[in-house]
Amino acid sequence: MKYIFVTGGVMSGLGKGITAASIGRILKNRGYQVTAIKIDPYLNIDAGTMNPAQHGEVFVLSDGGEVDLDLGNYERFLDIELTSNHNITTGKIYKSVIEKERRGDFLGGTVQIIPHITDEIKACITRTAEEFENNGHRAEVCLVEVGGTVGDIESMPFLEAVRQMRGELPPHDTALVHVTLVPADTMGDLKTKPTQHSVKALRELGLRPDIIVCRSDRVLPMHSRRKISDFCDVPLNAVVSAADAPDIYHVPMELEKEGAANVVLDLLDLEKRGVDAEWYRTVTEDYTNRVTIGIVTKYGIEDVYLSIKEALKHAGRSLSAEVQIRWLDAETYESAELAEVDGVLIPGGFGKRGVPGKIAAVRYARENQIPFLGICLGFQMAVVEFARDVLGYEDAISEEFGEGTQVIAILPEQEEVTDLGGTMRLGNYPVEVAQGTRAWSLYQKKDITERHRHRYEVNPGYIEELKEGGLVFSGTNGNRMEILELPSHPFFFATQFHPEFRSRPTRPSPPYVGFVKACMEHKNQKHQ
Repeated sequence: MKYIFVTGGVMSGLGKGITAASIGRILKNRGYQVTAIKIDPYLNIDAGTMNPAQHGEVFVLSDGGEVDLDLGNYERFLDIELTSNHNITTGKIYKSVIEKERRGDFLGGTVQIIPHITDEIKACITRTAEEFENNGHRAEVCLVEVGGTVGDIESMPFLEAVRQMRGELPPHDTALVHVTLVPADTMGDLKTKPTQHSVKALRELGLRPDIIVCRSDRVLPMHSRRKISDFCDVPLNAVVSAADAPDIYHVPMELEKEGAANVVLDLLDLEKRGVDAEWYRTVTEDYTNRVTIGIVTKYGIEDVYLSIKEALKHAGRSLSAEVQIRWLDAETYESAELAEVDGVLIPGGFGKRGVPGKIAAVRYARENQIPFLGICLGFQMAVVEFARDVLGYEDAISEEFGEGTQVIAILPEQEEVTDLGGTMRLGNYPVEVAQGTRAWSLYQKKDITERHRHRYEVNPGYIEELKEGGLVFSGTNGNRMEILELPSHPFFFATQFHPEFRSRPTRPSPPYVGFVKACMEHKNQKHQ
């Protein structure tokens, strides 16, 4: 197993995850089997209970793990499926060590950060890397992204574990990539001093970078690269410029142009194989059409809806259409804004704030024949709107939001749940698709698997009445409704699951492809 450790300096949010994923894509395009681990040095066990407005999207893995959004990027870039073991947090590490101490595993010895915490970190990394399989193939290279920045107190045990692993493993089995910021001053000149200080802080911890990836708003000039090479003691060809790119999927190609592939292969003593450029061709296809989609949101941070943005991009590219997103605040948007877009999407979420606006958007899309896609909460709000405005239940609502005709009810197994973390209906569940429906035309098969994250479902007591009113439940899991559609509408489609979590650049999600295609057709009809 080869390990590529990725650290960051100067500030957070530089794109360590995209850098790591891009390096992995470079290796995958050369036929190497790659896996990835994200280390998050917060005390939470996982990201499941974090406020998305502060933390960004909670990405759900196949086994139900609620994790950092960077793991979504790893899955999309590398076209692999990860598990909750691939997200290591301080909370997980300390919980495991304390449980061992309580069992007496340490034979009464004093439990300390070194060696007990660092040993646990190393064991988690190596076990996860060595157990990973993708389509029957074991991983050859494991990317390990250390969250936060060098110098953070909470990151210290993880960086120490990395230092120990680099000392314990043969020299060609590890490489350290350090991502830093090269900002511009008031005169517009790029400054290398923050990078120099960041590397100095890293070396004080006993770690020496093999590659420095320099984030900036433009390509790094040669004199700046030489300065970083000299001051930071790395070869000139290992100072890699990572200028802002128009699309995150272009970053691997930019790193290719910088020669990063050969540097990584030399460091790990890997064979320099030919490049399969099919993935590059897919992510750079030209657009011949453009559609605008209104997403009715309750969180003002775009990263909350990262997977939806990427799924729309994947679907659009497969149809040669650039998807432009118009963010509509569920509490303040005007109905005239819905008339200006080519399709309406209602994403997932929790809590009653913004719910009236979401229901109103569903009604507008249904009555005005505008393509509509509902995801999770959007699925539930489509049921509520139909019950109110078609069946006549004026007080129809979800049990989550209070009293009334509760056409959406809590899942029976959720009624006695007290802990919030990791207790929802999470991860992969099978869905049976009914023949002759729009869902069948999109998926082209009876049995599908999609990822879930919810506590509520369509109330079984109202299912038959909803069907009699014209609502079609075209996907089910036993007696649970998973997909709904309206045959009389050009495209009115909603899913209880989150299809965006399984969307890939080369394998876009069927519901998103169908939605974007319907938006293109709607736009063409408007202009005829």
